[in-house]
Amino acid sequence: MITRYTCCEEHRRAAVDAHATLNGIDWLEVLDVDAPPGSPRQQTLMVRLLKAPAIPINASNVTIGGGERIRQIEVDWVATADAPPPSATPAETAFFTGLPEADHVLLVRTNVSGDFSTYTLSLAQSGHPATPLQDFDPRLSSVAFSFKVECPSEFDCKPVHDCPPTPPPDPDLNYLARDFGSLRRLLIDRMTQQMPGWQDRSPADLATTLAELIAYVGDLKHYQLDAITTEAYLHTARKRTSLRRHALLVDYRVHEGCNARTWLHADVTDNGFDLPAGVRFYTRVPGLPTVITPDSRDERAARQAGVKVFEPMVPITLYADHNRFDFYTWGDQRCCLPKGATRATLVGHWPDLAVGDVLIFEEVIGPVTGDAADADPARRHAVRLTNVRVFGSDTDGDGNALPLVDPLPNPASGEHTRITEIEWHADDALPFPLCISAITDDAHGSTLIENVSIAMGNNLLVDHGESLSDVALGAVPDALLHYPATGTDSCDRSAPIALPPRFSPALPDGPLTWQGTILRQLDEDGIAITSRAPFDPQASAGAAMTWRTADALPQIQLDDDSGDGTPWTPAHDLLASHATDQHFVVETEDNALPSLRFGDDVHGRRPDSGLAFTARYRIGNGPEGNVGADSIRHVVATDNRFEQLRNPLPAMGGTAPETKAQIRRRAPHAFRTQERAVTPADYAEVTERLPGIQRAAATLRWTGSWHTVFTTVDRDDGAPVTPDYADTVVAHLERYRMAGHDVRVDEPRHVSLEIELEICVEPSYFRSHVRQGLLDVLSNRTRSDGTLGLFHPDNFSFGQTVYLSTIYAAARSVAGVGSLQVTRFTRQGDEDPMPLSQGILTLDRLEIARLDNDPNFPEHGVLRLNLHGGK
Repeated sequence: MITRYTCCEEHRRAAVDAHATLNGIDWLEVLDVDAPPGSPRQQTLMVRLLKAPAIPINASNVTIGGGERIRQIEVDWVATADAPPPSATPAETAFFTGLPEADHVLLVRTNVSGDFSTYTLSLAQSGHPATPLQDFDPRLSSVAFSFKVECPSEFDCKPVHDCPPTPPPDPDLNYLARDFGSLRRLLIDRMTQQMPGWQDRSPADLATTLAELIAYVGDLKHYQLDAITTEAYLHTARKRTSLRRHALLVDYRVHEGCNARTWLHADVTDNGFDLPAGVRFYTRVPGLPTVITPDSRDERAARQAGVKVFEPMVPITLYADHNRFDFYTWGDQRCCLPKGATRATLVGHWPDLAVGDVLIFEEVIGPVTGDAADADPARRHAVRLTNVRVFGSDTDGDGNALPLVDPLPNPASGEHTRITEIEWHADDALPFPLCISAITDDAHGSTLIENVSIAMGNNLLVDHGESLSDVALGAVPDALLHYPATGTDSCDRSAPIALPPRFSPALPDGPLTWQGTILRQLDEDGIAITSRAPFDPQASAGAAMTWRTADALPQIQLDDDSGDGTPWTPAHDLLASHATDQHFVVETEDNALPSLRFGDDVHGRRPDSGLAFTARYRIGNGPEGNVGADSIRHVVATDNRFEQLRNPLPAMGGTAPETKAQIRRRAPHAFRTQERAVTPADYAEVTERLPGIQRAAATLRWTGSWHTVFTTVDRDDGAPVTPDYADTVVAHLERYRMAGHDVRVDEPRHVSLEIELEICVEPSYFRSHVRQGLLDVLSNRTRSDGTLGLFHPDNFSFGQTVYLSTIYAAARSVAGVGSLQVTRFTRQGDEDPMPLSQGILTLDRLEIARLDNDPNFPEHGVLRLNLHGGK
C-alpha cells in the first residue's frame, strides 16, 4: 500500500525520469473534442509515460477505479500509440502515430465514459492490484483524472492541497488571573507541573525570572484590555481623545480653548512705514526699554521674567501723525459725544486717515479734577471708520480740493481751523457718553479743560502666541508587511500586504495656539465665498473680538520634502475631507503635548512612507493671555521708530480647553439641538439664534407656486429690518430651511398708541420737573440710570398685550405725582372705548405696540400729559 502525501513541490518525477530503467506515469489526457472522426469521445485515455514501456502492457494490467454514478469502467484494449490495435480506424491510427514520442504514450480504450467525479487509473501486475508493474515506480503507477475535464463547468479545476494544522489542545487557563501576582502564581504552578524536579523558587533563578517577566507583560496586556473597554463609552472614557471622538458621533465639537487678542496702540516717530516682518510684542517688564533687540540680553531677561508673547494679526502702515487726534467742538464748551454716537469731528487735516482704520477713543483726563490719574479707564472704545471726509468743496486755482475747514475763523488766531469729519460702524456706536471738554469742580478751580478724551490711531490687532518655524517632526516610517493566512490550501502563497504605518508625531513644544475664526460669506470684492478667517476686515471693530470658541482652529501648518510646495493644513475633523486633501487633525491629551493624526486615503490623504515633515506653528493659548489694559509694553524688533506701546483695552477671548466633565455633560445634549426648520415655530426658533434679534414669528403661506415662509423679525432696540439685514437672515435660514420652502423676511407691524393722562401735581413740586420725569419713565429710550423707559422697543414684542396698570405704576413712580387718571388709551386714530374700560389693549400675533412720542413722527404714537396743581 503506497502512502499518499500532499506536497507543494514534487521532485519525485524528476528523480524517476533521470533513472536508467525506472518508469512511471507522467500525465493522462482524455481524448475528447480533438478525437478523430469515428473515434468515441471521452473513451480513449492517453497515458504519457516517462519512458517507453520495456514490457508489453495489456488490459489486465490497467484498472480504473472511482466514480460515483458510473462505477464499473471496463478496459476494451490497451496499446502504445506507435502501434495502435487493428480495431482502430485509419483516422485514429494516423492521429495516434502522429503524437510526439508516440512510443511513450499508452492508449487505453474504455467501454463507457465516466461521470463528473474523479477516477484513478492504476498500472499493476495482473491479478495483483497492489503490486506495481516491473520497473515502474510505486509512486508514479497511478494517476487521478476526470472524463469531463473539457466539459464546461462553473467550478475551479485547480487542485486543492489541504494541509490543515492539527489543533492544539485547549490549555487549562484561569481567566480570573489578571494582575501580576495571580499571573505569577499561575505560571509557577504550571512550571512545577511541567518540570516536577524544579524546586528552586529564588527570584534569581532563571525560570522564576522568566515567569515574572511573562506575568509583568500579561499584567500590562490585561490593563490595556481594560483600558480599551473603558475608552469605549463616553461616561467611562478617561482619555481626552476618546471623549472627543465620542462627542463627534453626536455632532458635538469639543474645543481645545482659544487664545486672547486685543488692540495695540503704537506711538511712532516716522510717517508711512509698514510694520516690520516677524515683530513680536511682550508684556511689561520693569527696567526694559520699549524696543528690544532680538537675541539680546534684554530679550533673554524678558524671557526669564515669563513675558506673554503677542503677534500682529494683520499688516498695518504706521504714521507719527496718527499717534493722537483731538476732537473738535466747534468752539463750544462742556461737550461730550453721546451714547450711541457714530460720528465726530477731529482737529487737523489727516489725508492718510482711511476707511477701515481703527481708532480708539480714550478718556485721558478726569473731567472733575483735571488730573490724568483720575481718568476713567472704562471710558475706552475701539471703532472702525466707515467714512472719512478730509477735503471740502472748495478748490484752489489748479482745481485741487482744499482741506476741510471750519467756516468760522478761530477767535484766538484769526485763521480757519482745519478739520476732519469721521464716521464709524453702527455696531461700534459708543456704549457710553464720552466727555470731550469739561469744567472742574470748585475744589479744583472750576477751570475749563479741553481734550478730556482723545482719539488714537496706529492701532493693530494682536493675539497671544509665539511663532515657531522649521520644527522637524521626523519622517513617515516604512510600511509593515502582513502575510495573510493561506486558508485550506497550504501551497497557495499569497503576496504580503503592506500595512500603512502609524505616523502620529507629537509637537515638541506647547500649548498649541488655537485662534478664533468666523465664517466669511463675502470677500473684499463682494464675491460670495465660504471660508474661515480670524475676523472680517469689513465688519466693526467689536466684531473682531467676537467668535465662537468651538470654531477656533490650531495655528499650525506642515511642510513635507516632496517638493510640490503644497502645505498640510489642520481641520476640525476629516469626515468632509477628500482622499487627496492634505489635512490633519490635532489631538491633545491632558498635560501632554499635542499630536497629529492624518487621513487614510479615504477621508484625507495618508502621507507616504519616507516623507519627512517640518512644522510651522504657534505656542501660547488659554486664559493666560487675558492680560489687563496697558500690560503690553515692549516690541522685539530692530526698528527704533517705535516710541511707546500700550494696549488701551484688556486682552480678551482666552479660553481654557473644555474639561472632561464638561464634555460628558454637554455632548449627550448636542444632538437634541434642532438643526432643521419644518414648521413655522421651527423657523421662528432658528431665526432667534441670530444675535440682535429679540423675537421672531413665522407664517407659512401658499403663494400659488410654492410654499413661502414669511419670517417677521423684531430686532433689539427696535432697529429697522433693512434689505441688507434681511439678506443676512435669509442666508442664516438657508442651512435650516426645508426643501421646497422659500423664505422671505418682513418687518413687524407696529401699532401706534394714543395715550392721554390727567395728572395732579403735589403742591411742593414744579410741574415742569414732574412733566420731565413722566416723559422720562414713559419714553422709548434708555434712561440715564440704565433702565428702559416703559415704551422702549425691547419691552414689547409680537402680540404682547399692553396693560393699563403698568402705565399707572410707571407714572406713580415719579416724584411729585399726587394722583393721575388715564383718559385715553387706544390705538392711534381709533375711538374704541373698550381698551380704556377693560384696562387692556390686545394685539395680533404679528403686531408690536409703539409709542415714540416724537414730534417729527406723530404717526409713531402720541403721549399727552395734562398737569394741574404744583408750582
